Amino acid sequence: MSDSSAGEETQVDQVDAPEAEAAATVEAILFASEKPLPAAKVSEIGELGGVRAVRKAVERLNEQYEQSGRTFHIVEIAGGYQMQTQPEYNEVVSRLSASRRESRLSQAAMETLAIVAYRQPVLRADIEAIRGVACGEVLRGLMEKNLVRIAGRAEEIGRPILYGTTKHFLEIFGLANLKDLPEVEQLRIPQSKAQKPADQNAADQDDEEDDAEESEEF
Repeated sequence: MSDSSAGEETQVDQVDAPEAEAAATVEAILFASEKPLPAAKVSEIGELGGVRAVRKAVERLNEQYEQSGRTFHIVEIAGGYQMQTQPEYNEVVSRLSASRRESRLSQAAMETLAIVAYRQPVLRADIEAIRGVACGEVLRGLMEKNLVRIAGRAEEIGRPILYGTTKHFLEIFGLANLKDLPEVEQLRIPQSKAQKPADQNAADQDDEEDDAEESEEF
């Protein structure tokens, strides 16, 4: 090997070493964190010198993970970075964590949460108008689970409260931001599946009337 070639190789190693160290630092921080961390926070903890260095480290790490066929990668969620398993392993991981998973939301809670997510900031009166039933208890339950928050007050008589979703909502549903919510059209039930026999529709209507008379449980 010529002296010039050896010199170039040494120079490359010197350039790569700090970047490799920065990537290792970012990896360690994200591996230990239970929640998404903003790039600025990662930079502060790791003393990396800025957001740009963190983003470059994340890109480097993801390239390494992909090349080595790792089952995880780093994703951007709720304004921060977090390590997650690849989507094809979600079912396996969900079975592992089933015993400690957060309690499931009721149908009423899911419907209310969906309205808040798509219509926010939204008034309780508007939510109840859409669902056709009182939603006070359900909203309180969603706030206790840190999925819904008070987003302000409306500029009208009485200054009623406006509701919106939280960062925890984005984390739970794996969304980088609200723009990642699926289009409403994607949520529509195909016509063939939506149709029911007449007697079933009648039974459903009776059930809905009974439910409306009782207070909903979260």
